[in-house]
Order: sequence, then structure tokens, then C-alpha cells
Amino acid sequence: MRCLTTSSIALVSLLGLSPATPLQEKEQAAAIEFARNAVVQALNYREGDRQSLIDAQDAFTAEGWREFMKRMEGWLDSKGAPLSSSSFTPSGDVVITGQENDVLRLTVPGVLKQSQNRSATTYRVVVEVRMGGNPVKIGHLEPVVRLSGAAPKTP
Repeated sequence: MRCLTTSSIALVSLLGLSPATPLQEKEQAAAIEFARNAVVQALNYREGDRQSLIDAQDAFTAEGWREFMKRMEGWLDSKGAPLSSSSFTPSGDVVITGQENDVLRLTVPGVLKQSQNRSATTYRVVVEVRMGGNPVKIGHLEPVVRLSGAAPKTP
């Protein structure tokens, strides 16, 4: 959590330029670090451990968190704890796919492993991220399974 807060503060100060201005190298590095850390935190949680899931909430806008949690419907117990575990490992470079107004679009490639009881499945994914605001927050985070040999989706 501390790493995300620090990254967010650094990113806000770096993105203080006009939102329509293309990102410079320092700003890109800060955006990439924040996105990678936020994705890892959001997609790493443990079965039965509600706190491990909600630790990522501060990196999201209110609407972004609602959207993220909507995808979890059916996979939470009555107390909001995950019914399965998830582990995400980045496997390549974060790519900035676009910038419109104050919203930055990025993709984070990686490997997502989901497990429940004794069953586990591993996927190659690209996590689509939209972030912006002041302070910078995630407005959209969605893992998309990549089929072998499939080209990445372009915005």
C-alpha cells in the first residue's frame, strides 16, 4: 500500500502538465510503475482473506472499484472474502496505448494464476488499465486472456 501511495504522489506531481501534453520519459516511467504496482496488488489476493482483496481499493476511483468488484460477483463469500486465490506476475513491458484528456490507457502483460481448493488454472493475459485524475487513480482494470499467437487489442 505504501508503495502505491508513494507512486501515486510522484505521478500526480509529474502529470501536473496539461493533460493533452504527451508524456515525457520521467512521466512515462512514473505512470508505468504506478500501473504495474496497482495491477499486481489488485490481482493478488488469497482465498478467504478479504483484506488481501481490498488492499488495492485505494488505487482505484470509486467507480473503477465498483466495476472491478462487479467482476468478482459470485466469487465472494457473504463477508466479501474471495472464494479463490489469484496471483498475477508481469511478464513484459507495460505499454502506454493512448492518452485522451486526463485519461492514460496502458496494458500490462503477464501471467494470471487462479486457484480454488486443489484446482488451478494459469492464463496469459494483458491487463487493460485506464487511469487519471488528481491524485491519479485507476478508473478501469480488466484482465483479458490472450490466445496463443493472438495480436494485442488496439484501442
